[in-house]
Amino acid sequence: MLRTYFRADDRLRAAALTADAAPSAETAIATDAPPAVIWYDLVEPSLAESRHVEASLGVTLPSRDEMEDIELSARLYQENGAEFMTMTALTNLDGDEPVKTPVTFILTDCALATLRYGESRPFAAFAARAVRGNGQSFQNAEVVMLGLIEAMVDRMADVLERIGNEIDGISRSIFRAKAARSNKKQQDLQSLIEQLGQKGDFLSGIRESLVSVTRLVAYHAATENPGRKSGKEARQMIKLLGRDATSLGDHAAFLSGKINFLLDATLGLINLEQNQIIKIFTVASVVFLPPTLVASVYGMNFQLMPELQWHLGYPWAILLMIASAALPFLYFKRRGWL
Repeated sequence: MLRTYFRADDRLRAAALTADAAPSAETAIATDAPPAVIWYDLVEPSLAESRHVEASLGVTLPSRDEMEDIELSARLYQENGAEFMTMTALTNLDGDEPVKTPVTFILTDCALATLRYGESRPFAAFAARAVRGNGQSFQNAEVVMLGLIEAMVDRMADVLERIGNEIDGISRSIFRAKAARSNKKQQDLQSLIEQLGQKGDFLSGIRESLVSVTRLVAYHAATENPGRKSGKEARQMIKLLGRDATSLGDHAAFLSGKINFLLDATLGLINLEQNQIIKIFTVASVVFLPPTLVASVYGMNFQLMPELQWHLGYPWAILLMIASAALPFLYFKRRGWL
């Protein structure tokens, strides 16, 4: 799919492509010459769409395998006067299993092309705001690119806030105050560990994406292009994006540390529960050991046992076994072991 946008009065306008790849008259502003496209948005493009953008910009689009390379030289480079910058983006951020996908920005002196293989909400939200008009002026393709990156960073900030609130909820469920034993419900610690594991994987993806944003912004700020002069507003936005990505990365690292702490605490609670079960069995064996000894003594079949002739021998043995069991039980109860 290929979506194109052109600039009109410092605003973006969506253009529908006709067979000759020019903006249609229904969406273009009536001018003597067709407006120049400032942003080509390629989403899982066909071969014809890729060839059209390559011919318009005079560059060669990277393949999907090249976009997924992790080498810095394969993600950030210049070719034919254009900057090729690839970052790791996340889709399906509203669910529990986000999907990592590469997004490539191809920036030339006159236009921007974005190449991606998955729908992304920040792209759609940015395009809707830019077309509707939100007070932002899109003077050149660089401002469009920075606006897209800003939308993606804002989206990750919202997701980090949501994950932080969910982690706080898990923390409260782990360290909640103990109710009365009769009303206390057993915690599903296994489910908590699974939830913490999912949040940890989620944060790992976000941190990877933020690192790629930081590298992209730093590379773009350090690149000198004689044909493009960044305005004061663009330079300021570049600095803010770098700072925002760094601060969000630090926040994601803090949340990851909190998840590790909660995992250790949950495993500690599981060990405490297991120790409690072992303690119950240990106390029970100690309590029933003296009665077992008494019953063993009076259960021996020797001929010379004076107690066998007692009329009160049986009640005496029963009382002795009860007393020998009650004394250890009361002792453990007083010490708080039961």
